[in-house]
Amino acid sequence: MDLEKHPAAPAAPAAPAAPAPPAAPAPGGLRASDADRDRIARILADAVAEGRLTPDEHSERLDSLYARKTVAELDALVQDLPAPGAAPASAAAAHAPAYAGTGSGVRPGPSETVVAVCSSSARKGRWRPPAHTRAVSVMGDISIDLTQAVFEQQVTEIEVACVLGNVEVLVPENITLRGHGSGVLGNFEVSGSGTDSVDPNAPVVIIRGFALLGNIEARPKLGSRLVDLARKLRKDFR
Repeated sequence: MDLEKHPAAPAAPAAPAAPAPPAAPAPGGLRASDADRDRIARILADAVAEGRLTPDEHSERLDSLYARKTVAELDALVQDLPAPGAAPASAAAAHAPAYAGTGSGVRPGPSETVVAVCSSSARKGRWRPPAHTRAVSVMGDISIDLTQAVFEQQVTEIEVACVLGNVEVLVPENITLRGHGSGVLGNFEVSGSGTDSVDPNAPVVIIRGFALLGNIEARPKLGSRLVDLARKLRKDFR
């Protein structure tokens, strides 16, 4: 037995710790993008159209929208407002009577949102409008041209919120155009509203809107007509 004492071997030096990765910023601390600001502008436009904000409150919040830097700062502007599409059931029920007497209810289908914030946006040419289109203009111009559109449903609804902007809707002469809306220091005008097409199977376009210091105008385009419209629609709804 070896009773001689041996010195303990020195411990191996510890490996240096790897540097910790930088912490990801909290979601609310992210820098805001143009899409984030457009989202907030849409919520504010909806709120003033629904009467949740006064024109002065809307103007005050809109003025500060582009001065704020982070997503959290933007969300603070709308923390007391519902998200887009979260309208109460009473508001949805208020729309129901408008479809009475059209000969057919609105068939379920896709929807589309057209937004112009300090810019312009257009839908025109040979296109297929959905059953429901939402147009939001904030200091922008929107043009929706249905004169060459292919209608896949009998009732097409366009809901417009316009603040310091301009929205124009053009339709063929031989369809039914109806309007329900108002303006505050602005203009809401639907030419020929309430005049039904000779053909009971013709498409029905309903314009709903609110203009604050802006202009909403819907009218038939002279000389523009849908061709073979009765035969096509009878086949679709058979």
